[in-house]
Amino acid sequence: MSKIEFAFATFTKSLGDYFSGLFHLSWNNFFWWFIGISLFFWLLEIIIPWRKKQSIFRKDFFLDGFYMFFNMYILPVIGLNFLANLVNTYFLGLLALIGITRLDIFNLSTVPIGLQLVILFIIRDFIHFNIHRLLHRVNWMWEFHKVHHSVKEMGFAAHLRFHWVEGVFYQMLQFIPLALLGLSVTDFTILYIFTLAIGHSNHSNYFLPLGWLKYVLNNPQMHIWHHYKYLPMKYGANFGLTLSLWDYLFKTDYIPNSGRDKELGFTGDEKFPNRFVGQFIWKLK
Repeated sequence: MSKIEFAFATFTKSLGDYFSGLFHLSWNNFFWWFIGISLFFWLLEIIIPWRKKQSIFRKDFFLDGFYMFFNMYILPVIGLNFLANLVNTYFLGLLALIGITRLDIFNLSTVPIGLQLVILFIIRDFIHFNIHRLLHRVNWMWEFHKVHHSVKEMGFAAHLRFHWVEGVFYQMLQFIPLALLGLSVTDFTILYIFTLAIGHSNHSNYFLPLGWLKYVLNNPQMHIWHHYKYLPMKYGANFGLTLSLWDYLFKTDYIPNSGRDKELGFTGDEKFPNRFVGQFIWKLK
């Protein structure tokens, strides 16, 4: 079996498992958590909006709603997982040529499950923090990340507006460090639930007074400055996805005042595509 055939077989098996359990009513079915969490944060936006003049159906509400389902449930089906499997299979094949048949040099899969979860969460979030910084610092990566920064009015669904190539970056760049530890994010539904909730919260139109926890967890009042049209600190600020801790540790935090009514986007965004198809093929033509 060729590497492409192997990657495709792995993909089709995971796809079959994916569809067979998608709508199954169960506490560990992520789909229903996804629906419930999304409705919860939309309800918060309706009941206690931070920007009171912002419409319940804000600008691009339905575009972002489509992005949510596309990036979470359609994109994996049409090839993201296959592409990631293919790249990882070729990478492991190259390592095998030089005698490396296993990557899990630390093999943390042997430690208690609760500790595994904590280690995986912290390391994965730190990896994502650094990938996010790359997306702002490397010009060609930034071009794809512009899709996420094209949001003009913030709301929970903006969390999942991102270019499909950006999804490939995250999938591929987290593979090696997690594999070195013998960990797989797919084993922990609870991790997806928690990070989804924080991500939705960060983009939601509501005020979240966290007190001292603001130095640990990301929040809407911090993340709004990440989307500020006139990026601070040359490359931007507030890169943490779930944990704000990394920004305070690495001096990339920036909250000079309330960012409630700041203009969002990026310089030149008036020329950026405002429809899904135009954003989907952005910089691929």
